[in-house]
Amino acid sequence: MNRKTVLIIDDEEELCLLLKTYLVRKNYETHISHTLSEGAMQYASLKPDILFIDNNLPDGIGWDFAINNLLPQHKTHLFFISAYHPSLPDIPAGTDYTVIEKPVSFFDLDNKLEGIL
Repeated sequence: MNRKTVLIIDDEEELCLLLKTYLVRKNYETHISHTLSEGAMQYASLKPDILFIDNNLPDGIGWDFAINNLLPQHKTHLFFISAYHPSLPDIPAGTDYTVIEKPVSFFDLDNKLEGIL
């Protein structure tokens, strides 16, 4: 099986560690960033298969940033994470994405991961 690469960009450190532990156990190569600027650098070098990105980050709006700056570099499946139910940005046709709300349900996450890979 090809090991998939995941990048998590979220400023909630506990959530990142929890997601990383969960994904590593599922055999995903998992990386964490807590800011958009750091996450953008990791995204460019890792070219992840899956990106988990929070909307409200210390240095910007994650969802818009992902659509406008990251997705044009490399196609990936986006997991938009939010606790506040914001409106989705304009998403280009053909973009693979899933919206997950905090708190994250690992049962639902399992089903969504199986559906995309």
